[in-house]
Amino acid sequence: MPAVFLLKPGSIERDERGVILDARSSSTLIVSQGCTIVVDTGQKGDEEAILQSLEELQIRPEEIDILVNTHCHSDHCGNNHLFCRARTLAAAAEGEMIASGVRVLATPGHSPDSISVVVRAEETVVLAGDALPTMGNYLKKVPPALHTNRNLALASMVRIMAIADIVVPGHDRPFSLRKDAYVAMPFQIGSKEH
Repeated sequence: MPAVFLLKPGSIERDERGVILDARSSSTLIVSQGCTIVVDTGQKGDEEAILQSLEELQIRPEEIDILVNTHCHSDHCGNNHLFCRARTLAAAAEGEMIASGVRVLATPGHSPDSISVVVRAEETVVLAGDALPTMGNYLKKVPPALHTNRNLALASMVRIMAIADIVVPGHDRPFSLRKDAYVAMPFQIGSKEH
């Protein structure tokens, strides 16, 4: 069974009018039958947090096999350079298997190329990127404020909510859809001994 480790939670900072001042994506590690996958690499300046989390897991950046970006915005791929030996999964298709128990879910709306990553672990974990950016979006059932197509964005959220037990959102801490609450940090499902 795959294991999921949050390397760095996402965040978003807004001013009093709701204008985004700073956005930094979550970064997540998946280990599936010896294959190591990083999903999203955050904004420039997040390098130290990502590298420290990998070091705690005793994984070096050059040991990452596959790099997946949920979409091509700079706050999700700003540190791709850390994983120069990894194969970058580009233009992933709906249902594409990345590794055992790990597949792509097309979730357009925030951007035309948005994908999520579904991990069938002890619980179904969806690494949603900006298809479901915060727990607030989930609780209010509203799509991301920044989107290219509101109807597609809402449909993508509904798809995620239909299958996920836990969501790792693009700009917030992981949360449980079954409990409508954040999960304990540090977030980890399974062990890296797979």
